[in-house]
Amino acid sequence: MYSQGVKLVSWNVNGLRAALRKNFLDFLEEENPDILCVQETKASPNDVEQLWPATYTTFWNSAEKKGYSGTAIFTRARPLKVTPGIGQKVHDNEGRVLTAEYPEFFLVNVYVPNSQRELARLPYRQKWDRAFLKHLQKLEQAKPVVCCGDFNVAHREIDLANPKANEGTHGFTREERGGFQDLLDAGFVDTFREFESGPGHYSWWSQRPGVRARNIGWRIDYFVVSAALRPRLKNAFIRNLVPGSDHCPVGIELK
Repeated sequence: MYSQGVKLVSWNVNGLRAALRKNFLDFLEEENPDILCVQETKASPNDVEQLWPATYTTFWNSAEKKGYSGTAIFTRARPLKVTPGIGQKVHDNEGRVLTAEYPEFFLVNVYVPNSQRELARLPYRQKWDRAFLKHLQKLEQAKPVVCCGDFNVAHREIDLANPKANEGTHGFTREERGGFQDLLDAGFVDTFREFESGPGHYSWWSQRPGVRARNIGWRIDYFVVSAALRPRLKNAFIRNLVPGSDHCPVGIELK
């Protein structure tokens, strides 16, 4: 597909219309990814002036509820096929998953449900995690999978600045962490941890004043890949200095 390798980037933009008014197009030009996966678009194609370079084709999965959730893929090479959702009605009305098939792999863009402050949505989140893993495993039977997005969980204590204070809170419950561990136990690789084993690397910060400047963050945005793609993994990175959202972009390069 890409003879020189491929650079994939994922970014929860917290509203694509807002991001377009900020630095989205500058980032796109500077980062120059082959594929960009966006979460929390909070928009449909009709809501957005399509100002991005003509070199990208865009595919959308918008939520039924207006201004909520949603995913999109910007891609230079046209996929063989793009499929919204995971094929289960109970999980597919919030625009959370977009799967693009390329000759060498499936790319899955995901915005995992937040279990919410009082953990009101934790039971649903656990069902979601199991259904989503099945979706990935089904794809993997045909070809390797690259999955990226906002997983709304810090996997280990080193993935957030204050693990003790946040134990049991949404995004750091035993159940959510276990759901992510199930992905790894199924053979998927947390790409960033292949290159960096230490703490202090985050992709989301609260919007309270000074929090991001002091790097009091969480790593909740990931690229996970099938074990079969591990030999092709050239680099994994977090663009923590890129502003424009409460999340920053994350990415990988495949040989």
